[in-house]
Amino acid sequence: MENKVMLFADSSIDLSAELRERYDIHTVPIHVILDDKVYEDGVDITTQQIFDHYRETKQLPKTAAINVNDIVTALKPYVDDGYEIVYISLGSALSSSYRNSCLASEELDGKVYPVDSCSLSTGAGLLAIEAAERIAQGMPAKQVAEEVSALNQKNHASFVLDTLEFLRAGGRCSALAAFGANLLGLKPSIKVFNDQNGAMGVGKKYRGKFEKIVFNYIDDTLAEYENIKTDRAFVTFSTMDNDLEKKAYEYLESKGIFKEIFITTASGTISSHCGPNTIGILFMTN
Repeated sequence: MENKVMLFADSSIDLSAELRERYDIHTVPIHVILDDKVYEDGVDITTQQIFDHYRETKQLPKTAAINVNDIVTALKPYVDDGYEIVYISLGSALSSSYRNSCLASEELDGKVYPVDSCSLSTGAGLLAIEAAERIAQGMPAKQVAEEVSALNQKNHASFVLDTLEFLRAGGRCSALAAFGANLLGLKPSIKVFNDQNGAMGVGKKYRGKFEKIVFNYIDDTLAEYENIKTDRAFVTFSTMDNDLEKKAYEYLESKGIFKEIFITTASGTISSHCGPNTIGILFMTN
């Protein structure tokens, strides 16, 4: 019997079109609000457009979680066709998307199995790939959701910022507020805390040339974890000067740890809170 399971996720999983096709992952776009106009992230607005608008107006966009109706509308045709759905959401500390996917499941007769990624960006993308591999093996949706949910504490997302301007302006990460103006000249790493459902906080703070900072951040992040899962890692960035994302990729590749490393661009949803010249490495442990 055919295993009729589909995989959906918030658009903020930040996987490239090629990876979404490779793993048969469907996304529901998060809303980006700019000058009172509502856009669909990755559909009719780009990260660069968001940054350009901010530079011209000093107005940050607002982001709106995918609502229950959005999820039901996207998933219902597949449920009506006999599919069960695994749904990967942005961490519940960051968005109401997980809660809304649970409510959508109720409306769709329990045929949707929500997973709180407790992460963001390609941190959630890593879990989506884990789900996709299980679906391809013929695993039923309920078991996929249970196994992937159990992996979210082994999923490690962090990034380093070139500027605090966007985080300060957006007020997204309250842990940063206490540092105030005395952080000028410091480049903090931001960690995603899985045990807090994806809440963000400040990690190590760096000073100096940004390229060197990125390499030091990679070294520090890899050294922090034992038993790294070697299947894959992501180098995810917003926009980047001097092709630094490629240099970070080459530096990470030189470590000889991961079988596959993907470079991906962060969605407008993620980038609008972090600003340009933000880059992170994301991977899992066993």
